[in-house]
Amino acid sequence: MKPIAALSVTPEVYPLIKTGGLADVAGALPGALAAEHVELRTLCPGYRPVLAALENSKTVARFNELFGGPARVLAGRAGGLDLLAIDAPHLYDRDGGPYAGPDGRDFADNGFRFAALAKVGAEIGLGQIEGWRPRVVHAHDWQAGLTAAYLHYSGRPRPGSLITVHNLAFQGQFPAAVFPALGLPARAFSIEGVEYYGGVGFLKAGLQLADRVTTVSPTYAEEIQQGHSGMGLDGLLRMRGSQLAGVLNGIDTAVWNPETDPMIAAPFSAKKLAARAENKKALQARMGLAHAPDRLLIGVVSRLSWQKGLDLLLACLNFFDEHNAQLVLLGTGDPALEAAFQDAARQHPGRIAVHFAYEEPLAHLIQAGSDAILVPSRFEPCGLTQLCAMRYGAVPVVSRVGGLADSIIDANEMAIHANCATGLQFSPVTSEALAGALRRCATLHARKAVWKKVQLNGLKTNVSWSIPARHYAALYREVAPA
Repeated sequence: MKPIAALSVTPEVYPLIKTGGLADVAGALPGALAAEHVELRTLCPGYRPVLAALENSKTVARFNELFGGPARVLAGRAGGLDLLAIDAPHLYDRDGGPYAGPDGRDFADNGFRFAALAKVGAEIGLGQIEGWRPRVVHAHDWQAGLTAAYLHYSGRPRPGSLITVHNLAFQGQFPAAVFPALGLPARAFSIEGVEYYGGVGFLKAGLQLADRVTTVSPTYAEEIQQGHSGMGLDGLLRMRGSQLAGVLNGIDTAVWNPETDPMIAAPFSAKKLAARAENKKALQARMGLAHAPDRLLIGVVSRLSWQKGLDLLLACLNFFDEHNAQLVLLGTGDPALEAAFQDAARQHPGRIAVHFAYEEPLAHLIQAGSDAILVPSRFEPCGLTQLCAMRYGAVPVVSRVGGLADSIIDANEMAIHANCATGLQFSPVTSEALAGALRRCATLHARKAVWKKVQLNGLKTNVSWSIPARHYAALYREVAPA
């Protein structure tokens, strides 16, 4: 099969810069697609950590003026990736994260910072780099949404375009006043272009103008075409329905491998599952929980937000007293939720422990040491936490939404009898239903032989990128120009 050259345009990429699952996807896709004869290069902003990691870089393109200053594109290797980085200090050389400053407030010029990402992605797609021209440009989320618009309105022969929605809740909406500076033709400010409720919609532009639209699970693809879940874009998504596909994410099984993971206390596998107990012991010690090998330990690795349903867990904390269970939570987000969980930890020493940050090593240890991993999201495009849980022998307890519904087989009696159960689902997404799921989890955990079967089913599930990569490669070939 003839290789196909493609460009991924993304605001973050693991292991260089990460705020969520988008980075994991962007970091894993190039390696996964290589097996499908797709040569995928990654374009991202030149944040400080990205430029610091770039090896043997060279300048492959220059822009005399890119939204307020000059810029260049550097090509090199970083984090095992074939990387293109936009070196534009006036846009990306600043304290804080990729989207917000140290005070947690979004940068005021985010519209221009990510219009720049999209503009450069489109120009590379149109042949800006001498000797390399991708046949497909794959944009990720609102930050790269204008890529499809710049390609569409270029008036030049262009590559095929694809946009992946990782979370429809984040849409990149800006006032109409930014439009003149974007460098798009006047006709682009229309309902058929980038206009959205009188302003400029970055994600809307991508959904309107890309050749194909994907999201990160089949169920989420259906949900976002309906009413409230469509968050104002359901009509457009229904209109694009024949070009919309849900492709369930995978995880990087080289990074998430309990047999070789240097971030956990003890390696283990399906054949050596007993060795997993050392990780539970280490996790309890690390988080100040009472050492109790047989006590049910439930882990949470999540942003603390309304979307993630963590307020529902606060209403169920009596479960941990009634069932002599333990809870460990890693995450950061809503200050009110942080305060409430901090208070819960103070009231339940040795039983509830929290850590308000995101630390990759601790996330791995929680997956390896918890008996169950809880994901009670109100909506979840895909979710990677439950995939990592299966890979690490932790039983996922999830709400029946989006990618959670697609990836976990509920341990009802029929599924247990058929030996295909991989976790527990609950619906509707309420505190009462969550409390019921937690009680089911405790009951299942007490059935040691059945619990082990569910663990092993998860460990044997293919959560890699091999299947999703085939779907993406097929889409690339559909949209690539002849």
